Amino acid sequence: MPHRLPPGERLRAYASWCNAVEGNTTFYAIPARGTVETWADQTDPDFRFVLKLPRSITHERRLGDVGAELRSFLHAIEPLGPRAHALWIQLPPAFAPADVGVLAGFLRRLPPSHRYAVEVRHRAFFENESATRLLEKALAGVGAEWIPFDTTALFQTPPTSDMEREAWTKKPRVARRTVALTDRPIVRYIGRDSVDRTVEGWRGWADQVAQWLREGRSPTVFIHTPDNADALLLARRFHDDVRARLPEVEPLPEPMRAPSEPPTLF
Repeated sequence: MPHRLPPGERLRAYASWCNAVEGNTTFYAIPARGTVETWADQTDPDFRFVLKLPRSITHERRLGDVGAELRSFLHAIEPLGPRAHALWIQLPPAFAPADVGVLAGFLRRLPPSHRYAVEVRHRAFFENESATRLLEKALAGVGAEWIPFDTTALFQTPPTSDMEREAWTKKPRVARRTVALTDRPIVRYIGRDSVDRTVEGWRGWADQVAQWLREGRSPTVFIHTPDNADALLLARRFHDDVRARLPEVEPLPEPMRAPSEPPTLF
């Protein structure tokens, strides 16, 4: 984000660089409705928020008896309107195939006014074909997407920096998944602190995203590195890589100003 911008301007500046954002802060606390109103004021109606459900719902109560928290969360984000592209249900690593029934029941109770996307981190979902099919069936039954978090580039070779070493201790080590269940797939990708290695690791994703676009899908891709120092520049470079494969994709608008530090808003 541009350096030392006031809170009421940070998202506006970010939105001039990228057209989607991961809402990680909502995992830690339900935002005040007034705060969400400022997010809407700073973004165009077609800007995409992928907002993480609070951890009180996904990690503490494990999707059970969460009606009050869910209603509070949905009320808080209402000012976003169509900008709420998907509500992101990130589940803990201990969430296993045996828990899919709980997830399926939770998804069926969610209001149809929003789209939902689920991220799982238990390795069985990526390594066991029956577990994969079980989760896909639960998600497809309610039109929910499966968000892959692609860490394969990160774990391809040993870490070479403190930030990469930290990422090795925190990020899930699972197989790459490239299957879309809906017309709005969402991908999270983390590369390396090296720009060249990050770009090399996403080439398959640029091909996949171009193919999804040809199929009439509308994908959203988030680019990360362990230090996130060049995240905004890399996001725009990924967009350019997709355009090189599919020239009819619209270019991103010219940003307000050059970033001088990693994004901190979400």
